[in-house]
Amino acid sequence: MRDMEDAVSLRPSFCTWADGSPMHFFAVFDGHGGPHVSALCREQMHVILAEELAAAAREGEEVVDEERAWRAALSRSFSRVDALAAVACACGRAAVPPCRCPLSGQTGAIIGSTAVVALLVRDRLVVANCGDSRAVLCRAAAAAPLPLSSDHKPDRPDEKARIEAAGGRVVYLNGPRVRGILAMSRALGDRYLKPEVICEPDITITERTVDDECLILASDGMWDVISNETACDVARQCLEDGRPSSAGRAAAGSGEAASSSTGAPAAAVGQESEPRCYRAAALLARLALGRESSDNISVVVIDLQGRG
Repeated sequence: MRDMEDAVSLRPSFCTWADGSPMHFFAVFDGHGGPHVSALCREQMHVILAEELAAAAREGEEVVDEERAWRAALSRSFSRVDALAAVACACGRAAVPPCRCPLSGQTGAIIGSTAVVALLVRDRLVVANCGDSRAVLCRAAAAAPLPLSSDHKPDRPDEKARIEAAGGRVVYLNGPRVRGILAMSRALGDRYLKPEVICEPDITITERTVDDECLILASDGMWDVISNETACDVARQCLEDGRPSSAGRAAAGSGEAASSSTGAPAAAVGQESEPRCYRAAALLARLALGRESSDNISVVVIDLQGRG
């Protein structure tokens, strides 16, 4: 059985924007080479981002262009976490001051993590992605699901050109890999593979509509075997069925969220005490297992209709 290297983070109302609006944070981190960078992201990303957003508000950036301020804060946060990853303890804590846990001193040159982060603020969905985890918006009026991120794969033409311009190579070894090692072209950590592997996220900002049903964040362990269309169909059905429940919900203003990861303890799918967004996330994870995904699977479903 594979070791669990994924991590998820649900942080409703993790900070307040300059105009008093609550901001909600949800993320999936898919670790590789070990779990400590994904654990670091889970413990530190929202903390660092809250600091950067507060600094942006103090500087008055939102008065000029708040979307630019959000982008800049996210970019700086990813860079800061990437720098911490180089010295982080294997338990996921920043190693400054030195950690005293039993894992202290365990580091690695090719240990890293993807990061797909979603912020909900007022009528905006802000998604920052680094790696091959993915965010997909299910919108009733749309002809198809709306990907809010684009996977960073080494053979994507623009990524391949960037890697080669940095002096690296894409080697096809059980799929395209940077130097024949890493199957993604962007990640946090992986100091041995720099400068080819960068931590700069792609960021999208989407205006919410009344037709938005849910947002799905998941690691590639799910997306490798489940299409965007199937994921939205399954999540939609789970969210439409059953009675509302308040147990275990992560309140997010006009939306609710829950997560599921293979290897994490969870109640049985379908219990009335569970929120429907949790059932959706758990069912998607189990469906990916049933389709014989060979990777860790982590799923977050954010119910944008607030049905639970």
